Amino acid sequence: MKITINNQFYEVSEGQTIMEACRQAGVDVPSLCYMKDISSNASCGVCVVEVKGARTLLRSCITKVTDGMEIQTNSQRVMQARKINVELLLANHPLDCLICDRNQHCELQSLAYSLGITERRFVRTRKAVLKPDESSLSLVRDPEKCILCGRCVVVCCEMQTVKAIDFSGRGQKTKISTYFDKGLGQVACTNCGQCALVCPTGAITEKSSVDEVWEAIHNPEKVVIVQTAPAIRVGIGEAMGMPYGSLVTGKMVAGLRRLGFSKVFDTNFTADLTIIEEGNELIHRIKNQGKLPMITSCSPGWIKFIEHFYPESLEHLSTCKSPQQMFGAVAKTYYAEKTGIDPRKIFVVSVMPCTAKKYEAKRPEMDGAFYYWKNKLQLKEHELFYDVDAVLTTRELSRMLKQSGVDFRHLSEENFDHPLGESTGAAVIFGATGGVMEAALRTAYEVFTGKTLENIDFTAVRGMSGIREAEVDLNGTKIKVAVAHTLKNARILLDEIEAGTSPYTFIEVMTCPGGCLGGGGQPIPTNFEIRKKRAESIYYEDAHKKQRKSHENPEVATLYTDFLKKPLGEKSHHLLHTHYFNRGL
Repeated sequence: MKITINNQFYEVSEGQTIMEACRQAGVDVPSLCYMKDISSNASCGVCVVEVKGARTLLRSCITKVTDGMEIQTNSQRVMQARKINVELLLANHPLDCLICDRNQHCELQSLAYSLGITERRFVRTRKAVLKPDESSLSLVRDPEKCILCGRCVVVCCEMQTVKAIDFSGRGQKTKISTYFDKGLGQVACTNCGQCALVCPTGAITEKSSVDEVWEAIHNPEKVVIVQTAPAIRVGIGEAMGMPYGSLVTGKMVAGLRRLGFSKVFDTNFTADLTIIEEGNELIHRIKNQGKLPMITSCSPGWIKFIEHFYPESLEHLSTCKSPQQMFGAVAKTYYAEKTGIDPRKIFVVSVMPCTAKKYEAKRPEMDGAFYYWKNKLQLKEHELFYDVDAVLTTRELSRMLKQSGVDFRHLSEENFDHPLGESTGAAVIFGATGGVMEAALRTAYEVFTGKTLENIDFTAVRGMSGIREAEVDLNGTKIKVAVAHTLKNARILLDEIEAGTSPYTFIEVMTCPGGCLGGGGQPIPTNFEIRKKRAESIYYEDAHKKQRKSHENPEVATLYTDFLKKPLGEKSHHLLHTHYFNRGL
């Protein structure tokens, strides 16, 4: 169809919205509620345009183009309407931009600047001051900063099918809330943080651990070690001003050393360890008629989802802890013994792409190291310490680097410390959806068959489709596997399991779109195109690793020889495996 935009002729496809047509033509139409493939509820009124023949301004995010349509995106009428709509939002919005987490990264702030808003013309209409919700271990909600765009509601209800938050009240009392205003920490929230990732202001943010980590670093009595998840190396560069998907593994290590961490280790080490334990667990279940399909357990948002919504299927979960938690347990037992450091002095910091990891670290069952040392050091219950002490998101790490004045772009490449810094390509791809499955298959095939895998790239489980499946021949034993990302797709596979129709032996589930590289703690913005670039970097690092199978990691082999003895053994059982709970709704 032929249309005009600001007196210029364009050809566009039938079925496009005015906003899509404009952006395709290189004409920016601002919006606060719209997000491609996520939200288009037309609530903010900022995307209005003028169309010849229309009596009113039209909201471009929901209005379809028609042949011959004449559109004006920057007429005086349009600009005045946008400005008034934003000014009305600002009437009830706090003016604390300088101390807000989203300062300089706030869409409302940027839009107000671009529209030339320099004063607050309208009086506040909201009567009561809404207090922040800090009940969650992962997230903080500040209703005063909410502009009711509805993005968070859409991702929670439609992408994740959790429905922990929704609109409540009418008129001036309308707000985003939880069931009976109980707070995120008291409802069936999975802590995934996708709401924080799409929030255009600072109404939902991660619960910061920055001050706690700085305090530990500056405490001479603490030995502060840090572990970095695979997705951080393709995210932290963005947060420090580099192109999307920049692979900055070496710079990341150097930056962490500049912050003062005693040792810089890699969560990939225990990702390899997870695969060995999980691969052997899968083989044990196949050979001994165990509960199948077995489902991965390294995504804490997914774990909380199944505990709340599908507790009857908990036996299908692998008993393996996540790599983050395995690392904490190994660091405070094996590494502590190896170096002669009192485990009570070791402070383990995780840098994760995930807000749910903050919750996971404080789960009461994540204290394997305490019980390992309890009798040896005659510990009392009041001396209880967790395996992981603090969790930083990618965004929080970027704040610390900026606070310290680290010139990240110009850092030289440095290597992880040993022994907990050695990893394989299989561990790196944990950061992308399908990566855990592919890594597990690389090891499970060789352990099960005793043969060398000729082609280790299981490309059938790669990509961004919601659910992907493949068939694997284990020397005559054929198994079907499936990969799902987002909880909406996980729900589909769980419904099959509970209906008794699931054809799969092994299933990977990741909470966030794209897997960990699209986690709720990653840099903002995070969208489909950015996730694809991060995934490309993940697979690039895998392809250029010397070892690409988890069971070939020499340091993990040493860990078994010197400490764990064997996969699924007694020490592994106590330190690396766990159990789950029926949490109900």
